[in-house]
Amino acid sequence: MKGYMLIAGKKVYTQEEIKILFPYDGSLVGTIPRGKEEDVNLAAESAKVGFEKIKKMTAYERYQCLQRAARIISKRANEFAHLLTLEVGKTIKESMGEVGRAVNTITLSAEEAKRILGEEVPFDAAPGIENKVGFYRRVPLGIIGCITPFNFPLNLTCHKVAPALAAGNSVIIKPSENTSLVVIKLAEVLIEAGFPPEAVNVVTGYGEEAGDALVRSKDVRMITFTGSVETGKIIMSRGGLKKYAMELGSNAGVYIDEDQDYRLKEIAEKVARGGFALAGQVCISVQRVFVHEKLFDTFIEEITAFSKTLKVGDPRKDDTGMGPVIDENAADRIMEWIEEAKSLGAEIVCGGKRISNTLIEPTVVINVPEKAKLFRKEVFGPVIIVNKVSSIKEGINQVNNSPYGLQAGIFTNNLKNAFKFSEEVECGGIMVNEIPTFRVDQMPYGGVKESGIGREGPHFAIEEMTEIKTICFDLG
Repeated sequence: MKGYMLIAGKKVYTQEEIKILFPYDGSLVGTIPRGKEEDVNLAAESAKVGFEKIKKMTAYERYQCLQRAARIISKRANEFAHLLTLEVGKTIKESMGEVGRAVNTITLSAEEAKRILGEEVPFDAAPGIENKVGFYRRVPLGIIGCITPFNFPLNLTCHKVAPALAAGNSVIIKPSENTSLVVIKLAEVLIEAGFPPEAVNVVTGYGEEAGDALVRSKDVRMITFTGSVETGKIIMSRGGLKKYAMELGSNAGVYIDEDQDYRLKEIAEKVARGGFALAGQVCISVQRVFVHEKLFDTFIEEITAFSKTLKVGDPRKDDTGMGPVIDENAADRIMEWIEEAKSLGAEIVCGGKRISNTLIEPTVVINVPEKAKLFRKEVFGPVIIVNKVSSIKEGINQVNNSPYGLQAGIFTNNLKNAFKFSEEVECGGIMVNEIPTFRVDQMPYGGVKESGIGREGPHFAIEEMTEIKTICFDLG
């Protein structure tokens, strides 16, 4: 499949191309152009025209376009899912789930297009002010630069692009070079659904080339980015005076309280599914589990037993429970981190072996020291660490013992402990009796500390992607 950039509705090719490989076996899926600064500049000129066109559309017209786009993707679900599996390496079940969520995200954004509200400002509440009335309204920013990751290239692109369009902005999308083909298809659907071709642009290529040019562009009013902390910091240092929304990952923690002995099997399965979904390549993947010492041994038995039932292999097969990581470099790093933890005294109780270049067994590691990379950093692979703690206080301290703060979870029947955890854990989202991998697309989603700034979820993204204009009338 030969990919292309999409600028002002036209297919743009370059002499230099980037290969997209199927993570499972390294076979060629397709190629994309290696976009450069001149391509970003061309897209910015297009997006300027697109902004003038889209901001003149009524809220209802933008709603209609998004609804049409959702229907088109729903009808072509199998096609999108198949391409997701080939580009990302996720199982076909996971891919169908992502397509369904993308349809929902676009639909939610369509509804929000009709709910961008202002409010009256009581000017006469200030001393000595009479005969003045007014209000504020939310207006679109202009051009939004959307830099999207490889793990959920369809739905996470929808989380950036659909709210931007709903609010009347134009977009330039720079997808991951690993997973650009599905994003190009999405952009084509949005144009087919009725958005001005100039308002939806895709520039493919590497982050240090096309991505850097997009970040530096003076025409781009906001960058919305999902990726690593290191890249997020570089973007903010180079982008200058813009708005930013950053979702920068996590090493999500879960605490299991001492009163959960009666349902440890259920919890262990939830935790395992949360840690091994998409081979652990989820920003809110369960990575660190802190179990009360009374339940520790039983929990290890349960999570090990379930993890061994997961079938690892070809993600195109319906019975595959877990597919590959994105590429060989990622697999090399994950295995290095496992070996480092082992050298520091941790114990592998399940998995820990590399099946092929990109396939790693679902891995459970216990008694991991705090200085190990598996504890401190985001593994972004099929590895769950489990350590014992003696109290809710220690559990909270260990969950907080992280530079990240995206989401965390607690399993308890103790209301006081649930409130204590939700109050004291430093995260953007707290899941009570649920794993931190839980997310619905309408909720405010984002983190604190190094997990980022701003919130996604269509309603909340639109707040980020608009600015307030205040209007005052003197009626004297």
